[in-house]
Amino acid sequence: MTPEQAPHDPAFGPLATAESHGPEWIEARVNDLLAQLTLDEKIAVLSGDTPFWRGFADLLAGGYSKHPWVAGAVPRLGIPGIRFTDGPRGAIFEGATTFPVSMARGAAWDVELEERVGDAIGRELRAWGANLFGGVCINLLRHPAWGRAQETYGEDSFHPGMLGAALARGVQRHIMACVKHFACNSMENARFTIDVEAGPRALREIYLAHFKRVVDSGVAAVMSAYNSLNGEWCGQNVDLLQHVLKDTWGFQGFVLSDFIFGMRDAKTAILAGQDLEMPFQSLYRRDLKRLIESGAVPVARIDEAAARILRQQLRFAQGRNPAAYTPETIGCQAHRQLAREVAEKSIVLLRNEGGLLPLRGTERMAVIGRLADVPNTGDGGSSNTHPAYVITPLQGLRERFSNILYDDGAAPARAAATAAGCDVALVVVGYTHRDEGEFVSPGPIADMLKLFPAPTPEEAEAAQQATGGGLGDENAAFSAGGDRLELTLRPEDEALILAVAAANPRTVVAVMSGSAVITEAWRERVPAILMLWYPGMEGGRALANILLGDVNPAGRLPCTFPRRSEDLPQFDREAASVEYDLWHGYRKLARDGRSAAFPFGFGLSYTAFEYQALAVEQDRLRAEDTIRAAVTVKNTGTRAGSELVQLYVAAPESRVERAPRELKAFARLALEPGETGIARLGIPVAELAYYDERSGWVLEPGRYTLFAARHAADPAALAVTIACGLAR
Repeated sequence: MTPEQAPHDPAFGPLATAESHGPEWIEARVNDLLAQLTLDEKIAVLSGDTPFWRGFADLLAGGYSKHPWVAGAVPRLGIPGIRFTDGPRGAIFEGATTFPVSMARGAAWDVELEERVGDAIGRELRAWGANLFGGVCINLLRHPAWGRAQETYGEDSFHPGMLGAALARGVQRHIMACVKHFACNSMENARFTIDVEAGPRALREIYLAHFKRVVDSGVAAVMSAYNSLNGEWCGQNVDLLQHVLKDTWGFQGFVLSDFIFGMRDAKTAILAGQDLEMPFQSLYRRDLKRLIESGAVPVARIDEAAARILRQQLRFAQGRNPAAYTPETIGCQAHRQLAREVAEKSIVLLRNEGGLLPLRGTERMAVIGRLADVPNTGDGGSSNTHPAYVITPLQGLRERFSNILYDDGAAPARAAATAAGCDVALVVVGYTHRDEGEFVSPGPIADMLKLFPAPTPEEAEAAQQATGGGLGDENAAFSAGGDRLELTLRPEDEALILAVAAANPRTVVAVMSGSAVITEAWRERVPAILMLWYPGMEGGRALANILLGDVNPAGRLPCTFPRRSEDLPQFDREAASVEYDLWHGYRKLARDGRSAAFPFGFGLSYTAFEYQALAVEQDRLRAEDTIRAAVTVKNTGTRAGSELVQLYVAAPESRVERAPRELKAFARLALEPGETGIARLGIPVAELAYYDERSGWVLEPGRYTLFAARHAADPAALAVTIACGLAR
């Protein structure tokens, strides 16, 4: 069949077929295509298709979400190329479903639910014409001030690894998925310039482990990070891309650079294992042929990179019916309902003194705060979405309550007077994309643009018009939020909360944010607190369902809410270098003997659960065994609910410093009132090992303690001791 005769598929073109072919067939086709490609075409497969300055102007003028970014298309051979679009809270093009941000979905702690989210995103993207989703972001939340915290799942490496793998599996029912940003990318303002120093143990145990979990799940692509790691840019770091990812982990997919500035030198990058430069004709297109002709870069490396890219296109073009991806899929009712379900399961009830929630007998409600009546779905940068609508908290509540008084909170005294005459007051406060999010700094960008071919006068004028005279402002395609300066709410928000709470003792505070907020100035002055995160297009309806008790809150924190910023790692958003070690989040607080305002894994319910027993199938295990634990839980309340059982491990006999508790497994358990159930969890014994720089992974023979807990600092956790790594 010629390309012209093949059925039309905007995502995979003539390669697409409903038939399913095995690895041998795919490999034969890869070799056949490679044999037909000229050297110039092979180099073209390794880079974006758009000329640099034309693409740069389009990107900054808002084109990022208008079309897939194509790389390596070869029409004469029917090769569609990579057709990239971003996420992670949904496909970023007009009308697609907007889900709650990843941090919110991290609060759901639901692997099956996250795979369903991935399935919906993958369907919509293929219907739109994309074939690579760049939204599996799993960089660790090392510090809650990180501006793009909302794009990841949390602070613990096990938890994002599980959810990232689930998202990738769901997406890859339809198209390729890309996991990012590899690695140690947890700061925003300095992302183009900072060097992260991390030793072998911290890297393997904390900052790479979750990436390996997603790689092992079969993800098609890995995106390298902007930052430098141990003295070399991640996009051209041979230790990271070649030695760890490809050689040690056996990654079979392809590596692509972060956009525009993801690599600085073509020779260093290609030899380090960078396969695809995105999204324009840049350094590879300019320099690779000369480097090949001079012998500095072997043709075999070009062939290997091209083969990796072609192999994944062929892998995902097979076995899926192109006719199944119609425009009606995009933003469909089923996906919107899923967005509401995800929002309901991600909202965390942090405080509920006196059982104020769920609301009962409420005739008049005051809704206070500017964020109650504005769409607030998250960052305005590369993850920005464009849904058909957004249900705000005020809209969602007006659908359920007939008597609502609204005040924007600009004048606390006026808002307090409004609240005083109502049965209950809801104060909606928090952040927007102007406070936290993707940040494009003009200085470093201007310096890095010197790496690329100088624009023609016409190209320069187009770029100037596209940026509105600058980068990172409200007129450009990317938000200027950046890393947070403070972890508290704005002073005016805190003053508003205190004023309303003083006027109405039945005050509920709902917080919108991408990560942790310090609440010490007001949390004990209000009876109820809900964490909404950025709750997606159906967030207002989800909030109403939680407040009324139609849905029992089941969200649990994916990150620690500290009492003080001093209890966290040092964070300087303008730093030139930073050291990443083993200690952040709940691990650091436990090591230092500090208590959190709300611990990792914490969340309340409208019912009560009793942990009755923790048992293991065997208490003496070899290195190749799996720990199999069973936790018996009873719903002792009067409502149906879902409990999150968390299994932590301690190594009290270890010869190296280890966290007092480390998360190793979790499971959801839905129980009716009075019902008893058993959560069954497994932990491969090999996952109890630590990393030694000289010896590699070391499993210490001896005793380990398992904790079945409601959260990382649960004083009532059930415990059992086992022996691992010993001869039977």
